[in-house]
Amino acid sequence: MSDEQATTEIPEPDADLVARIDEASPEQTAREIATLRERLEQLESELAESQTAREELESKLTRKQADFQNFKKRQQKRTQQVRERATEDLVERLVGVRDNLVRALDEEGEIRDGVETTLRQFDEVLDAENVAPIEPEVGAELDPQRHEVLMAVESDAPEGTVADLHRPGYEMADTVLRPAQVTVAE
Repeated sequence: MSDEQATTEIPEPDADLVARIDEASPEQTAREIATLRERLEQLESELAESQTAREELESKLTRKQADFQNFKKRQQKRTQQVRERATEDLVERLVGVRDNLVRALDEEGEIRDGVETTLRQFDEVLDAENVAPIEPEVGAELDPQRHEVLMAVESDAPEGTVADLHRPGYEMADTVLRPAQVTVAE
């Protein structure tokens, strides 16, 4: 509301106040007006302080929201970097295994020893990463979470159990990375 509106829109006077002024002396009326002016100035001052405090709080809130958005962006970037580098150590170790395989293929003649050594090294890397093979024995009970059945075959093994292992599976930290492929006895 503008100052002009404030002066033109005067509310109806309080009947009790009008009666007191009619009965009061000019000095009493002057004192009451002075008291009311002081109270008005005090209230206006408090209002201005409240508005300033509100503006400061709104500004702080805006800055905090911006800081939080920046924090979220930094965290997303860090998370992405961690994802990208999570397997870096594993890949570094696997590169050595690959180098050994290449050297084994470059050898003339018998390469079996080199390949066996490389396979052992590869298994050590998997073991260090807590990767365990899933290699069910013939006659083992079928586990649909860990075994993928290729087909049912005639076998000496008890019906409904593993008849043969076609491809080993792998698990890491109780999570199946790849189920073992098996045939099941009829």
